[in-house]
Amino acid sequence: MKVNLKNNYVTITLAAIALFNVLLHVMVAHNLEYHRDELLYFSLGLHPACGYATVPPLTGWMAWLMQNLFGYSLLAVRIFPALMSGVMIFLVAATARELGGSGRSEILAATGMLVSMIGLRTFLMFQPVYLDLFFWTLVFYLILRFINTSSGRYLILLGVAAGFALLNKYLIGLLFILFLVILPFTQYRNIYRNRNFWYGILACFIIFLPNLIWQITNRLPVIAHLAELKRTQLVNVNETSFLIEQFLMPGAASILTATGLVFLFITRSMRKFRILALTSVAVILALMLLHGKSYYTQGIFPFLMAAGGVAWEQYLPKKWAVVSLAVILILMTIPLLPMGIPLYGQERLVKYFSHVQKIHGMDFVTRFEDNSIHSLPQDYADMLGWEELTKIVDRTWEKIPDKNSAFIYCENYGEAGAVTVIGKKYGLPDPVSFNESFKYWIPKQFNDEVTTLIYVNNEMGEDVKSLFRDITLEGAISNPDAREFGTSVWLCRDPAESFNKFWSERIKEIR
Repeated sequence: MKVNLKNNYVTITLAAIALFNVLLHVMVAHNLEYHRDELLYFSLGLHPACGYATVPPLTGWMAWLMQNLFGYSLLAVRIFPALMSGVMIFLVAATARELGGSGRSEILAATGMLVSMIGLRTFLMFQPVYLDLFFWTLVFYLILRFINTSSGRYLILLGVAAGFALLNKYLIGLLFILFLVILPFTQYRNIYRNRNFWYGILACFIIFLPNLIWQITNRLPVIAHLAELKRTQLVNVNETSFLIEQFLMPGAASILTATGLVFLFITRSMRKFRILALTSVAVILALMLLHGKSYYTQGIFPFLMAAGGVAWEQYLPKKWAVVSLAVILILMTIPLLPMGIPLYGQERLVKYFSHVQKIHGMDFVTRFEDNSIHSLPQDYADMLGWEELTKIVDRTWEKIPDKNSAFIYCENYGEAGAVTVIGKKYGLPDPVSFNESFKYWIPKQFNDEVTTLIYVNNEMGEDVKSLFRDITLEGAISNPDAREFGTSVWLCRDPAESFNKFWSERIKEIR
């Protein structure tokens, strides 16, 4: 039996990179707390459904699986994204191979994925984004496989992948739309005559159908979500900053992504893959014109990293030169690692970003989506304060003698998610909230007359203030670096009128 040492070397190297990527994400998982969005998305697992207020159902299904396998700990929330970071290493390497690269380009592309800010941050947290990045890359890979083999089965697999991708995040629909718009103007226009193409579209439709039905029966909440997103967040997007951040997001790996994009356009051997380069450019331009967030484009970058790996392998034919480039990418990334993952605890991170702002003038790394500057990046600030908040709620809950006549109300999904997920170790009941998908789970009525309310918000609501005679401030998030700094917990007792009547009227208003 003849052993292919070259292939073994590549496989072992890729496995080492993948393992390191997984371990890196696991090791930093406890440096900060749960992220605000993680608390929401993990809460979805308690209510498996065919859709939610702002996301398709796959995130909720994955949360349900993680909860039943590992529970509700921080590691339970983050273990699957960490494992997927290893899978992505192999997928990016396979993409480079489909583009005609050898083992060296595979390793270089994998290194780019390892050091990219995109890969570091995306696979840190349990959000739809980590699977979205996987599905974008898988779609590019399957298209490449079809181009290289002309096998119709890849069109069917592409349809299946597209269906599950849409069940995870709607954004990838833009990729499909742009690809189909560009397709008739390329050498692949005859694909419309291939019955497997239509089988793939049928497979995609069938897989996505449950969520489509859910959206229609629930009056298309995705439309309201997009309108709210545009009003509150996308209005702050600047086109110039958007374009600049396309180079900053990959970090050191931008050496690969920028080279890869140019390589696809100017190299004759890449002509058959040019449709994907055109689609990538179209994605960037479309999202810029639509005022999308800069990271919305990240799905194209693993493909461009793979193309960049192939390009540099051709430009640097010597093995030592390719290895040197991989080492350079790693060395360039080490000082920037805390920007991608919370390499340290809170205090050291604050010192690090203070240094970055004062010495290097890079205040954009701690700019929130409302353009305000803080001590930490928004994602990190969103990973603080939740444990303290839940402890205050638990301490307050223990003061209530008749718990059947009490409940916990939270104003936003972060607070509600904290009480739901972190509250499991305290035995707290699930909270009530009108925010995000929690609005689908609010009780229409209470069996017992409510006499006590735990109210969680950054300020006391006027309706609650007028409804209860006895209101006591029980505590607030005291961490000044937390985005929820000052969010308070009040114990509200002795209603001035029937709370149940008030609740029934409130429910009628929102339905």
